[in-house]
Amino acid sequence: MKKFSAYILYTLLLSAIVCACSSDLDVNQVYSFDLVTMPVQKKIIQDETAEIRCELVKKGEYEQARFFIRYFQPDGKGELRMDDGTLFLPNDRYPLERTVFRLYYTSRTTDQQVIDVYIEDNFGQVVQKTFSWQNDNGDVGDTEDEE
Repeated sequence: MKKFSAYILYTLLLSAIVCACSSDLDVNQVYSFDLVTMPVQKKIIQDETAEIRCELVKKGEYEQARFFIRYFQPDGKGELRMDDGTLFLPNDRYPLERTVFRLYYTSRTTDQQVIDVYIEDNFGQVVQKTFSWQNDNGDVGDTEDEE
């Protein structure tokens, strides 16, 4: 009888272990992310360079996730460079190898300037940040001639 009880107990224990195990692995490949930047100056003069300090903040880590950067300039004229010297062309995608990096925008006009920076991953997620600058013509305030 003890032998029979032991077999039943072992069978129940083995059944519980088999039922507890699942062949479905919960592997998450897509994690949300954001581009965090330090405050950026609001005024710029022609041929001046503004620094944009950036950090890519990921909500999780997946080894095969790849990130890309691109930009578009709807207003004004200027150049955007990566801290390694790479000159970006508008709307071209460039691999982003680091999570902490700096961008340098150089003004090429005296007009208002706006750039949209896009960070994309290889799963189709996109984060966009907009930066804008006014022309710094050196005026302290608006002055009008009084008669």
